[in-house]
Amino acid sequence: MVLERARTVESAAPVPSPCISICRIDPVSEICQGCFRTLDEIAAWSTLDDLRKRDIWRAIERRAEAAA
Repeated sequence: MVLERARTVESAAPVPSPCISICRIDPVSEICQGCFRTLDEIAAWSTLDDLRKRDIWRAIERRAEAAA
């Protein structure tokens, strides 16, 4: 689900949040198992500009593909 959204976010305005309300942080990777963001990325999301949000979406895409 998140991976599919990651592939379409480049043209989205405003950039949507990756949150899918499955908030479980993996204790080893420290990545959310729902949205594939780090705790720092989650905490900063509301203050980031669209460019940085798109950077995070690209990281989410890589993380989701690696987890698949």
